[in-house]
Amino acid sequence: MAAHTMVPDAPSSPGPAVRGPKGLPILGNTLAFARDPLGFFERTAREYGDVVRLNFAGWPTLLLSDQTGIEKVLVKESRNFIKNEVMWRQVRALFGTGLLTSEGELWQRQRKLAAPAFAGAQLIGYGPDIVKLSEQEVSTWEDGPEVDIHANMMRMTLNIAAKAFFDSEVPKDIADVGEALDVLAHVLTSRFKRPILIPDSLPIPSNIGYNRAIRTVETIVRRMIEERRRTGLEGRTDFLSRFMAARDESGQPMSDQQLRDEAVTLLLAGHETTALTLSWSLHLLGTHPEVQARLAAEIELALGSRSVTTDDLPQLKLAEGVVMEAMRLYPPAWMLGRQALGEFEIAGHTFGPGTTVFIAPLVLHKDPRYFDEPLAFRPERWLDGTLARSLPRFAYMPFGGGPRICVGQRFAMMSATMMLATIVRSWQVTRLPHRPVTPYPSITLRPEGGVWVRLARRQGAGNRG
Repeated sequence: MAAHTMVPDAPSSPGPAVRGPKGLPILGNTLAFARDPLGFFERTAREYGDVVRLNFAGWPTLLLSDQTGIEKVLVKESRNFIKNEVMWRQVRALFGTGLLTSEGELWQRQRKLAAPAFAGAQLIGYGPDIVKLSEQEVSTWEDGPEVDIHANMMRMTLNIAAKAFFDSEVPKDIADVGEALDVLAHVLTSRFKRPILIPDSLPIPSNIGYNRAIRTVETIVRRMIEERRRTGLEGRTDFLSRFMAARDESGQPMSDQQLRDEAVTLLLAGHETTALTLSWSLHLLGTHPEVQARLAAEIELALGSRSVTTDDLPQLKLAEGVVMEAMRLYPPAWMLGRQALGEFEIAGHTFGPGTTVFIAPLVLHKDPRYFDEPLAFRPERWLDGTLARSLPRFAYMPFGGGPRICVGQRFAMMSATMMLATIVRSWQVTRLPHRPVTPYPSITLRPEGGVWVRLARRQGAGNRG
């Protein structure tokens, strides 16, 4: 039996000494979580501490904020934990067995094959395309009208992802993928809030749209794979070509199905998480004009009238700090789930196989033990590196942790910083107070209803882009 299908016949409950909210008969904490997932985790962590007992319709669950316990789950005993089955079975048709969902030897093989595409020397080569496509996007913006900047960020990052991942600048393909990803995001949001699994084959409206969107993305990705096979890989530097050229220790390449799974994972996870980081960054800058003014001055000093390059990144410390602070307050990967294959011990308590462990960066990133003024937007806290060096290993983990830490974290940081610099050097962003922003938890932490701002072109920025 595959590891990820392992389900205990009679899950054991955490011991009585581990406290947690009582909940309802049978349903336990399910309804309280469904009503307000973010608030539920934050409240229970504050009230019950670093190891909290939860109950989701009889399934034993922990909310874990204990640093030693997190290290045990993600690093020291990581082989005893798999991605949470209840969560990820909802999206298996979409992600297949890509890096986000695969386990065991398959995951190890794919990680080794994928890692070289994200190496330092390769990343620098993506810089010019990131800047070119960012400048093309911001050059289409106009002064004055109210704009959902999140929609703009989704469009910008999708264009960049299509180029970096697939070497594609075909407008129709990008538009079709964008529409499909929007459908998928909305369906996944509703799926992660419901307590039961509805088979993908059941012809309800949401499943019909979900399956149609998957077929759209698959058709485009498979066509690109076939095109590479016809024309060859020589001279190509995009991620798909690098994945196709990669060979494992036995000399075997990825299968077409595995290429499809990795490509879809990269496109959906990479493009949306970067867009969210930028959207939350601009939301915060739009409500803190003094920070935005300092950032614009930093960019002007570093760049003058030219475009940003990867060589400028060491001089863009505040831009990097804004990105890091946005991911602290609004981590795109707001919650990680693991499921125990065997018995394990946390903080002196023993838990049985099948126990689900939730680790919530959303909670950890606002812990006053680690961050002064944890709810305040203070990007300067990151500038000299002292905080990052002094933090416990898992107090700040926007890209996860342990062996399964996001393989694309360096690409994400580089691209987000360069895109943010490209935007702020040309445009002043002002948040609209009559358009409130509500964080909405799906697989990622999305701004429900968008991030509405007013744009004003900066003086002297007329010819940029």
